[in-house]
Amino acid sequence: MFIKAIQPQNGSVSGPYSPAVKLGDFVYVSGQLPLHDDGKMDDTIEQQTRTCLENMKDVLASQNLELRHVVKTTIYLTDIHDFDKMNQVYAEYFSEPYPARSCVQVAALPKNAKVEIEAFVIDTLVYEAQMAQKSCSGCQKECQGCK
Repeated sequence: MFIKAIQPQNGSVSGPYSPAVKLGDFVYVSGQLPLHDDGKMDDTIEQQTRTCLENMKDVLASQNLELRHVVKTTIYLTDIHDFDKMNQVYAEYFSEPYPARSCVQVAALPKNAKVEIEAFVIDTLVYEAQMAQKSCSGCQKECQGCK
């Protein structure tokens, strides 16, 4: 089979799904709930957002990937009025160029979470290694390495 299930070392799955799957260079990260390893959840949207993103970092780290490889996220909130608070925490984790993103309000989330975040990721590690071996910096300008 061409699809590989990704299991982070720190996480546990309670259901018929994979925390992420990889197909070629594409990685699809399942919605990350704000659950700690002990199954507990913090109360505030800020803490829950942080935990979702830390859980995502753990899933990605199992493949030597980082949040910089994320190209698209979808955020589910049970209260759209939490958007600004969630967005402040989100901004601590991502930098330019920011991933594309959708954010929607939903009626409810598993475990009564306030937020869930899923992601689409591109594994560029092979290409990064190839570029590092060349003298060209990938600057798109005419130089000795780019000719």
